Amino acid sequence: MIEFMCKRGRDENDFSLGENAVHIDKADEELQKISFRFFYFFSRFEFALKENKYLKRYNPGETAEASWGKFVESFKDSYQISPYAQGLIDLRVKKQVVDKSGDIVWKVINLDGTQSDLEKVKIALNGLRNNLFHGGKHGDQEVDDVARNKDLLKTAVEVLIELAEFSGLDNDLRREY
Repeated sequence: MIEFMCKRGRDENDFSLGENAVHIDKADEELQKISFRFFYFFSRFEFALKENKYLKRYNPGETAEASWGKFVESFKDSYQISPYAQGLIDLRVKKQVVDKSGDIVWKVINLDGTQSDLEKVKIALNGLRNNLFHGGKHGDQEVDDVARNKDLLKTAVEVLIELAEFSGLDNDLRREY
């Protein structure tokens, strides 16, 4: 696969999609580091959930998937929202939705009716992860705001660390592998 890519003239910094090339080396270096840090801690947190049996399914042969829902259910009554977690909620994570005309637009994730602060934090963290991994990164003034994105990512990392410490998952979050 790599040999094939090299023959076509691509290198590790070329993520070309036709005329609209995205070069990772031209992205804001701090944003790159913060994004990696967020993905690292998010994936480590989900690893810690699995290690501590917060799983979606327990049947033999089933895929082992982290269950944020079971985590929230276990800790929602004892969780007290921190300034970082409140800050994440206040930054109003958005998601892409289809509007009435069929266009994809950004909309603030609705947390009305959410039962607990921990559930709100979970929704915000997962929404941020999904936006970074799956969502388009354009089309909305706030979504295009690099400073806001840095604030979201930095705040989310702090929240993940706090959640791990609060719930006793910090050893698995920080364990070397």
